Amino acid sequence: MKEVERIVRVDHAGERGAIGIYSAQLLVARVLYKDLVKVLEEMLSHEREHYATFNRILKSRGIRHCYGLTVWALGGWGLGIITALLGRNAIWVCTNSIETAVLHHLHWQLSFLELHDAEIHAAVLSIKQDEEEHQEVGKENGGDSIVYKPIFWLVQWSTKFAIWLSNKL
Repeated sequence: MKEVERIVRVDHAGERGAIGIYSAQLLVARVLYKDLVKVLEEMLSHEREHYATFNRILKSRGIRHCYGLTVWALGGWGLGIITALLGRNAIWVCTNSIETAVLHHLHWQLSFLELHDAEIHAAVLSIKQDEEEHQEVGKENGGDSIVYKPIFWLVQWSTKFAIWLSNKL
């Protein structure tokens, strides 16, 4: 089914973008925010596991990956570097923003997949808890100041745009 293939492609690409974000933030954190390294490493390991899950499904079903995969990797890296250089609160605002958009997207996917593909439904459900935990860490540690609202909205808009574009590519 084309919609199921599209879901796997989009999620695979999104996880690649997330790997880029956390990798870049971790690079900066190793120098500027040593206390964040452990949690960023853990979040990065989750995203790598998620990516591997969707990569296995793509390969086992003969589904092509998103044509924008390299763009998402580079875009994620750029977003990670920028937010990390803006400060530790910006890292967490970025995390909260992305996961808010992603979880909204996953809820729709789970409703659809429950009726159409048990294997992919289980895969998406398996990553949901990690994404919720990431969102919670972002909420707890990010700044509530008006200063961070533009970062939140810009990151959320770019995440929604990336999801939309991934559906087209």
